[in-house]
Amino acid sequence: MSEVDSSAADPYEMYRYLRTHAPVTQMPDNGPWQVARFNDVHQLLKDYKTFSSDVSMQPPEERQPGMLFSDPPIHNRLRKLVSYAFKPSYIAAQHDMIVRRCEQLVGEMVGQGEVDLVETLAAPLPVTVIAHMLGVVDGDMKTFKYWSDQIFSNIGEFLFGVPSEEAQRCSEDMNGYFLERIAELRRKPVNHVLGRLVETETEDGKLSDEELLSFCRLLLIAGNETTTGLITASVRIFDEMPETFDQVREKPALIPTFIEEALRYYSPFAATIRRTTRVVEIAGVTIPQGALVTPLIGCANRDETVFARADRFVIDRDPNPHLAFGFGIHNCLGAHLARLEGEIAVAALTRHFRTLSLSQSVDAAEGSGLGGPKKLMVRLAA
Repeated sequence: MSEVDSSAADPYEMYRYLRTHAPVTQMPDNGPWQVARFNDVHQLLKDYKTFSSDVSMQPPEERQPGMLFSDPPIHNRLRKLVSYAFKPSYIAAQHDMIVRRCEQLVGEMVGQGEVDLVETLAAPLPVTVIAHMLGVVDGDMKTFKYWSDQIFSNIGEFLFGVPSEEAQRCSEDMNGYFLERIAELRRKPVNHVLGRLVETETEDGKLSDEELLSFCRLLLIAGNETTTGLITASVRIFDEMPETFDQVREKPALIPTFIEEALRYYSPFAATIRRTTRVVEIAGVTIPQGALVTPLIGCANRDETVFARADRFVIDRDPNPHLAFGFGIHNCLGAHLARLEGEIAVAALTRHFRTLSLSQSVDAAEGSGLGGPKKLMVRLAA
């Protein structure tokens, strides 16, 4: 099978080509294999025995424990311990706090004319919520967000290579920050999510410091980058299709299906990574054992065989079986939280402003990356 580079300027054009002509391809220089079609991506994410999440090339003794890049039984144990933090009932209980913070942030945008949406809303809203869950004090929030950006924009280097000095420093600083708080919580318990986890007893005793650090890192990605990407995607859609802004303003009941379609149309995570545990055939292509495989989630979510008018934004699409939050045992723990924050943010924007448009174009490749664009200049008229 010929090699195809999917890093083209417009990833959605390349996605269309891959689905039609090259559903399974290998990246240049013997890189990961890419899987483009919905049904293949769905099956790949479902079959954790064949497609392992234990993908790191780092020596075992240097790896940090975590759910995102582990398999059962390690994954099952950690997920069971932390999943209660993301139960729908717990997330629903955060509703009023999220509304208050969102109203504060959007209120500060009124009258400014032009803002960077990432800086003013899309980043600080989820950071506030995650900081609340982890007991981060207000004065540390900007640093907290900076760590998140640095670590997860360099996630490939952490797994397969050598991260930049700045990313490594951020990782060490974040670990040190939370180790201090974990030590404090062991001495003096506090009733927030991290505090309750510190006190949790398991068959193997209490969670270790490394396992608790893993939870903090997971929260950064499950409840932070996902929501930032969803909010920026929503505003990009408002700019590209102004009628959607008017529809939501006039009929707020459309917000839940708008959010689901935004997740499909501009998925917060364009892809993830797995490693084969055996020789496997996908779409007639044989992939060797031990190979890295990249399910292209953003591509699968535009598959014409699954979604009618796949390249059109359909505000009331139903059904909408998108894979934006993954599938199977690694489906995103932060899905309920991201949806709630996205719905609250969209409701606030459409309530406070008459018009909303981008003042600078978005680079297509950056827009489809982890968490969406890092800057989004927006014109607002109240």
